[in-house]
Amino acid sequence: MSGSSSGTSPGDSGDDDRDRSDERAGSPQTPSPEPSPTASDSDDVTIEDDGVIRWFLKTNDETVMVTRDVLSSVAIVAVVALLLFGVSGIWPPLVAVESGSMEPNMYRGDLIFVVEEDRFVGDNAIEGTGVVTLERGQETDYTKFGNPGDVIVFRPNGNPARTPVIHRAHFWVDEGENWVDTKASEEIVGDATCQGVPNCPAPYAGFVTKGDHNLGYDQTGGGANTNIVKPEWITGKAQYRIPWLGHVRLAVDDLLGGMLVPPSPSSQLADTQPEPAPMTPAGPASGFESNGELAGIAGVAGGSIALAAGRYRP
Repeated sequence: MSGSSSGTSPGDSGDDDRDRSDERAGSPQTPSPEPSPTASDSDDVTIEDDGVIRWFLKTNDETVMVTRDVLSSVAIVAVVALLLFGVSGIWPPLVAVESGSMEPNMYRGDLIFVVEEDRFVGDNAIEGTGVVTLERGQETDYTKFGNPGDVIVFRPNGNPARTPVIHRAHFWVDEGENWVDTKASEEIVGDATCQGVPNCPAPYAGFVTKGDHNLGYDQTGGGANTNIVKPEWITGKAQYRIPWLGHVRLAVDDLLGGMLVPPSPSSQLADTQPEPAPMTPAGPASGFESNGELAGIAGVAGGSIALAAGRYRP
């Protein structure tokens, strides 16, 4: 009898299925497609979901980004200004020169960093003031801005309505002193006598001052045309010079016609003496050098602070 075979022939489909299964197992898997990139978190930020502060800091809205940059710049300026104020003790800590009475050591358009008179005191300062006069500076080789002695900022005649002046303190006089005969330079006063000078004898103790480029002392009718400078009239002491940056402040003030700061009072000066140079407070820079000089160009912060400053006269 013949019987049917219970085995499966080699060509059966069962073997084929197993072979195809083995081939699939050995072949490399096709990588599954990666999810498409989604918008960044900053694009998804909304006021409703994240609050005003996070939205303002993260959003890519063009108007907000510009506002954010402006506020960042203002914050940097404010920080630099506060640091300068901490060092100076005076606000504003920088002033812009408006004329040439201190040339060649200060020029119109320079910024001058000023400090309280009792800071950075040199040797042999006048007792109780922190100011070294030209007379004493010659004895100790103490110089500022090219000559012996400190350059001070003061209110002429102590008048708060007048623009401050920045001139060099030449010497100290005591009350009742005939300083024209005892301390004044003959090259400056010529054949003048105490009787011909309103401030001689000295009505009180104080400083006799002069612009480096002026022909006469401020107390003999030249330059600032002020009485002997009392210590309490002094508002600061010059330390460093930043060339040119003060022109920013002066230009803005000219354009606005003195709306930021009242214009400086006119000053009629004798002979060829330059007008006492007004100054305008302004901002920071880098590159300090010795003897009152600043090298290089100040940064954006310096220009920004310059715009907010007032004026002073050398």
